[in-house]
Amino acid sequence: MRWDQMQDENCSVARTLSVIGDRWTMLILRDAFLSIRKFEDFQKDLSISRQRLSERLKKLVDEGVLKKTAYQSGPARFEYRLTAKGLDLYPVIMAMVNWGDKYLDKGRGAPMLYKHAKCDHYFTAQLSCSECGEVLSPRDVRPEIGPGKANVRLPVDRIDGRVYPVTAKSDR
Repeated sequence: MRWDQMQDENCSVARTLSVIGDRWTMLILRDAFLSIRKFEDFQKDLSISRQRLSERLKKLVDEGVLKKTAYQSGPARFEYRLTAKGLDLYPVIMAMVNWGDKYLDKGRGAPMLYKHAKCDHYFTAQLSCSECGEVLSPRDVRPEIGPGKANVRLPVDRIDGRVYPVTAKSDR
């Protein structure tokens, strides 16, 4: 699959990667969550070329992840703020933070700690079930065909630790 065709795939991961799957884009999003808003501040923090930063910011604005707002005229200056669509990427960023802290810290510990403002405790983000609140692991989840992907076959189903082939039914 070519990079420019990913947005057309019938796969949520592929379509998401078509928007945020670039290393610079993820670092721009990290900075946006750390309240960096101005072009010059993104460029300074990331040491990224103006052209590349412009391209990535334009894509994020075009996709509705960031909103570009003028904060000065003459010369025109803009800031970039996360939209609701952008804020919904917070769990993605935090999952990457957790993974990097766990596997890539080189024994030095996390470079940044996160404190929950409401309870004033440091935390590690966890994925939990939206229905019962239980913390999830891959062994606790069974993928099923959704309405946007009818008449396809999942590779396997895991029940009680065993692997079974799964075929989508047309009534799902």
